[in-house]
Amino acid sequence: MNQYYSYTHFTKDINTLLGQLVSQEFESIIGVARGGLTMAHAVAEGLKIRNVQTLRTELYDETTKRDEISLYGACDFKNIQKVLVVDDIADSGETLDVVLSYLKKEFPEVLFSSATLFYKKSSIYEPDFWINEADSWIDFFWEKDFL
Repeated sequence: MNQYYSYTHFTKDINTLLGQLVSQEFESIIGVARGGLTMAHAVAEGLKIRNVQTLRTELYDETTKRDEISLYGACDFKNIQKVLVVDDIADSGETLDVVLSYLKKEFPEVLFSSATLFYKKSSIYEPDFWINEADSWIDFFWEKDFL
C-alpha cells in the first residue's frame, strides 16, 4: 500500500530537519534530482544558503528498479568545506551510496553529510539526518499533486 506525503507534512518535517541542521554551518547543498530538488530548495531557504547544486541519478523507471544506477552532472566546491546532500528518501540506499562515494572521491577535501525525509531500515545507506522511517512506497505531493 502506498503512503501519500502531503505538503503540510513536508513543511512540518522540513522545519524539524532545519532544527537539526542549523548548527552544522553547511556552505552548499546538493539536491539529488529529481526527488531531492524540492527539499534542497526548502532547506536552502531555511538555512540561508545560496550555493545550491544538483546531481541527477536514475535508478527507477516509474516504480521499477533498474539493474544499475546512472549519475549525471558535475559540482564545483571552490572554497567550500562543508556540503549537505539531500534526497527525498533512502529507499534501497543505492542512490545516496553512489552519490556520496562519487563526491568523496572527487572532492576529498570537502566534508559531506546527507539528509532525507524518509529512511528505510533495509537501506544500504543510512543518511546522517533523516526524519521519518518508511515501510511502504511513498507518493510525494510533488509527484501527485501536479498531474
